[in-house]
This record gives sequence, C-alpha cells and structure tokens, in this order.
Amino acid sequence: MERLPYYQLLHIFSLLVLTAHTFMAFGNPDPANRKRTLMVTGIAALLMFVSGFGMLTLQKIPFATGWVLVKFVCWLGLASLGGVVYRKAHLRGILSLVALLLLLVAVVMVYCRPF
Repeated sequence: MERLPYYQLLHIFSLLVLTAHTFMAFGNPDPANRKRTLMVTGIAALLMFVSGFGMLTLQKIPFATGWVLVKFVCWLGLASLGGVVYRKAHLRGILSLVALLLLLVAVVMVYCRPF
C-alpha cells in the first residue's frame, strides 16, 4: 500500500494548523494565549517536519538539494514566528508579511520542483 497520500494529507493539515495558529497569534498576542499557541504550533511544526521527511524518504529525494533546503528554511521560519510575535508584538505587521512571504515561497517551491 502506498503511504505517500497519508504523508501528504498530514503535511497539508499540519501546515493549515500551523498557519492558522501563527496568524491567530499575530491577531491577538495576549500573553494568556502564549502557552497554548506555542504548544499547538510546536506540535503542528513537528508533524509537518516528520511528514515532509517521510515524503522525501518515500520519493528518494536527498536532503542536500536546493529545493529541500529552501522548503526547510521556510518551515523553520514559519515555525518560529508564532513564538516571536509574543516577544516582539510591536512588529506584528512586519512579521505577518514575513510569514506570508515564507508561505508564498514554500507553495511556489511545490510547483517548481526540479524533478
């Protein structure tokens, strides 16, 4: 049985959860919400990481390719922004633009795979 669709589904679902909770933190960086937001974004980021590397393994794509490194940097940046906004709430506008750019680059890289 092919496992790739399950990894893809988990990857997209965790991306949606990570994105939604990151932008929720941008909208309301109340310190009372910090613990829950960091917990949800951390779990979503971990699931996204595991499912992404699961897909790479199934498709036999090496980690050292430029395409994978760009996607990894986008993931790392998006995963960290949920926590950064609680420390730098005055930069919410700039951080949300950074998040949108990271998401745009990550989505464009899905369609610009070199293989």
